[in-house]
Amino acid sequence: MKKKPYLWMMFVLLQISLLTIVSPTCNAAPFKKSPIKTLIVDGQNNHDQWAKITFMMKRYLEETGKFTVDVQRTKTTWNGKEYLTKYVIPGVSASVDLPKSQMDSSFHPNFKAYDVVICNFGWNAAPWPKETQADFDQFIKNGGGLVVLHAADNSFPEWSAYNQMIGIGGWGNRTEKDGPYVYFDLNNKEVRDSSPGRAGSHGPQKEFQITIRNANHPITKGMPTTWMHTQDEMYDRLRGPAENMEVLGTAFSAVENKGSGRHEPMLLTIKYGKGRVFHTPMGHADYSVNCVGFITSLLRGTQWAATGKVDIPIPADFPKSDLSQSRQFKD
Repeated sequence: MKKKPYLWMMFVLLQISLLTIVSPTCNAAPFKKSPIKTLIVDGQNNHDQWAKITFMMKRYLEETGKFTVDVQRTKTTWNGKEYLTKYVIPGVSASVDLPKSQMDSSFHPNFKAYDVVICNFGWNAAPWPKETQADFDQFIKNGGGLVVLHAADNSFPEWSAYNQMIGIGGWGNRTEKDGPYVYFDLNNKEVRDSSPGRAGSHGPQKEFQITIRNANHPITKGMPTTWMHTQDEMYDRLRGPAENMEVLGTAFSAVENKGSGRHEPMLLTIKYGKGRVFHTPMGHADYSVNCVGFITSLLRGTQWAATGKVDIPIPADFPKSDLSQSRQFKD
């Protein structure tokens, strides 16, 4: 029997209504309902405020309601005593450089319990135990996320897998043996330069402008094409394997500021196996991490590393092209 057109149309509308009632989130972004399980690892760093920065990042992430954050710290030894400090060792800079012989053999987080790991180590950090390295390597290869912050790209120069994960790094006797310099030239063309030379340098701290190189990536989508970052060390002359790596944002390292005269990578992503890595050389001190541009990049970069997607918005107080914006952090 032939259906009457108006009855058929009513049937279709009824089905659509039922689907909407049964599946109220059908148009929502496909994010995990449960918070993103995040682990920050730190403990050995050549920067005075490394522990405070861990605390700041933890707060920023948890305030979104999208992350739960744990911290696991290698033991810091001073005069035969071990400290697991929130900020600094009493009367001593937090940047105690431990010799490699003082590697913390007990450091072995359960990486599989997390979606993403944030690395806040620094130059001359003692290498992790081999078993810990192997487990971390498998965690990322199998789809875990990684976020690399500032001096963490100085760490572990002899750990081949780590160099692959971070894409490019500095110091630690990294040279042409470790891979090319990566930068954008004055014609805004990406260059991979295999010429000899040591990796890693920076001029005096200052504010500097970020230029977005891929405005369609989930991390940078919606950001202004240029925005001003607060006072920070601008790393330059970074080099490494740079495989499966994309530069999302750069900053110009001026020769008159003892820089390279090149546009240096400041926002990076790397694919490592099934895993995703977000790497930023920014984040030297608390005033650097107070930058709204840094906070936003950290939040969106961590979410992307964990899920491959981003729904954290660009805030109204995001920096302008010629004006940085900070949020005062209160303990």
